[in-house]
Amino acid sequence: MKKLSAVIAASGLIFLSACTGVDSYKEVEALNEAQFVGSPFTQTLAGEYRTFANTEQEVMFDYPDAMHFARKGLSAATGVTVLPEPVSDWNLNETHVAELTVARGRLVRAFDIGAREIAPTESAVAQARFDCWIEQQEENWQLSDIVACKNEFLDAMANLEALLSQRVVSPADAMEPVAAIDVPAEPMKPKDAMYLVFFDFDKSNIASSATSVVDAIADEVKARSLAGVNIIGHTDTSGARAYNKRLSLKRAGAVKDALVERGVDPAIISIDSRGEGELLVETADGVREPANRRVTVTFQ
Repeated sequence: MKKLSAVIAASGLIFLSACTGVDSYKEVEALNEAQFVGSPFTQTLAGEYRTFANTEQEVMFDYPDAMHFARKGLSAATGVTVLPEPVSDWNLNETHVAELTVARGRLVRAFDIGAREIAPTESAVAQARFDCWIEQQEENWQLSDIVACKNEFLDAMANLEALLSQRVVSPADAMEPVAAIDVPAEPMKPKDAMYLVFFDFDKSNIASSATSVVDAIADEVKARSLAGVNIIGHTDTSGARAYNKRLSLKRAGAVKDALVERGVDPAIISIDSRGEGELLVETADGVREPANRRVTVTFQ
């Protein structure tokens, strides 16, 4: 009976796999035939997902993931801005969760300051490589593929951040050419600066991956004559609103304490909390979104 049950179970798995394969072929073929519309970012992203979905289907024989990324590609092909994969959706160990959460936060922050519009191709490549990395990391057996996707993401992020660091001037704001003069670069005004400190799920302590950001904030404060430092805590939508309000205040307090430890005058620091009221990435209620678990720091 056990052998018969095993045969029946195995047959069921084969049937399920076959069905999934048929479905994935339909989704991938639809993406292959789709006409891309929308912004330069969404069109490029649709092309990246098309390549990825075809590879998952034809080379890796991973039909569920081929179907998943084909669907993301189809959404992007219609002009929808789809997001990089949520880390919480994938079965990862704690080390990989931490690493990928930091990486995703870095990407989302770039998007938040206009990367999709400023550098659409680099932004699309960075998102596609992140999704490739997280998909390969969950499988966690093809080391060469994990390393390739990860390194390509890091290279894409370096290119993207280099482009974002350049000042972009629209044609309407451009001046007629003048004789070259040696003018020192104007530093960023305090009111234009903003730092983000990201937190682990349901935590208010500053993770080791975020200490470099806190160090940079402290150095910036001490290098300027500032009237004030504003620290605002945020959470994702997972959990009760009242709890999230308290948690976001704890996060703001943790950043304040860390800055005071680094020599910042507590008299110029103010803290506040928004709970889940001001999301960086819009989600439904109850969603664990790493980019929303943050503290924002601005200056006066």
